[in-house]
Amino acid sequence: MPALILSLAASPVLALEVGLTYGPRPAYLIDKLPEGALKEKLRSCAAQTPQRTNFSIGHRGAPLLFPEHTVESNMAAAQMGAGLLECDVTFTKDLELVCRHAQNDLHTTTNILTTDLAETCITPFTPATGSTEAKAECRTSEITLEEFRSLTPKMDSRDKSATTPEAYQGGTAPWRSTLYLDGARSMTHAESISLFRSLGAKFTPELKAPAFKMPFNGFTQEDYAQKLVVEYKVAGVPASDVWLQSFDLSDILYWIEHEPAFGAQAVYLDDRYSKSDADEGKVDPAIPATFKPSMQELADMGVNYIAPPIWMLLTLEDGKMVPSPYAIEAKKAGLKIITWSMERSGPLTNGGGWYYKSVKPAISNASAYYQVLDVLAQDVGVVGVFSDWPATVTYYANCMGL
Repeated sequence: MPALILSLAASPVLALEVGLTYGPRPAYLIDKLPEGALKEKLRSCAAQTPQRTNFSIGHRGAPLLFPEHTVESNMAAAQMGAGLLECDVTFTKDLELVCRHAQNDLHTTTNILTTDLAETCITPFTPATGSTEAKAECRTSEITLEEFRSLTPKMDSRDKSATTPEAYQGGTAPWRSTLYLDGARSMTHAESISLFRSLGAKFTPELKAPAFKMPFNGFTQEDYAQKLVVEYKVAGVPASDVWLQSFDLSDILYWIEHEPAFGAQAVYLDDRYSKSDADEGKVDPAIPATFKPSMQELADMGVNYIAPPIWMLLTLEDGKMVPSPYAIEAKKAGLKIITWSMERSGPLTNGGGWYYKSVKPAISNASAYYQVLDVLAQDVGVVGVFSDWPATVTYYANCMGL
């Protein structure tokens, strides 16, 4: 097959036009399902040809095995049929937009602490001592784009018991991998646009909250939100191919007012849930009166998409997973629902962890990924699912005609 050469500033990327593949994981998960209609249906699709689908969204690429927000991670996600790929967007000291999950994650996602750029870190590496954990904080806003390019990406991890910067680089979860680290390449946002388009995927960039109060050297939050849109316009990408995201409702409202074509598909990432038992005034998925703004008020503002974590959309009735009041109210208001993030929790033992906490008693092993996905798709009616390993979602979507 012919190859497409994509020129990135860092190095050329060879994006081969190869067929899509599910790999072995969907069959592995299906085999673990209890006998019944879902297992029978999914097994019946074993011979299907993979098709790209917007229902399957690459969450930072495919970070179950690949370093997040790298060329390699996104190429893997695209090969697994993800129709949308994500660049979480933050900015460098010279105001260049780059793909990074947080403005202050360089100490866990790159080798910065073992380079000369360690001196730029807001919090220098401090070794663990006794009961005190090792710590560091390094920000993209403290380095230039050229300096950012000099860093080597790694799996998002840290060893909190480390006494040296080198040891701090470890801590990768045992169900993830360091197999694909060699030569991993980071990207600017503009480069992600070029790569994703070459791979046949569409775009869902997230405007990440800065680690400090804006403005930054005269760069306002509005400038930041606008610069994101401008890079799609410069690349000639139609607004219909872009699902902008933000946890900050004011960003969504900015796009709706100032860039209505892009604002129409802007995704409000909902993290208004309680972070601890001490939190008050937060959304309780079981109590519609706590939804402030309400679902209808969001719709009246022009919001069309809302994206909460998986657990907010589900509850249990007589031991069975069903849509939560939150999900019901969102649908009643006409909001389209996207959710996050499948395959983020590794083996689903002991209830599956944070992403499944509202239905913990119904989670027993990894096959629950497909049980949860089935309720989200068929009963909640989500229109897209972020996943750390998109093949799982792609297989289901293809089999169910989504």
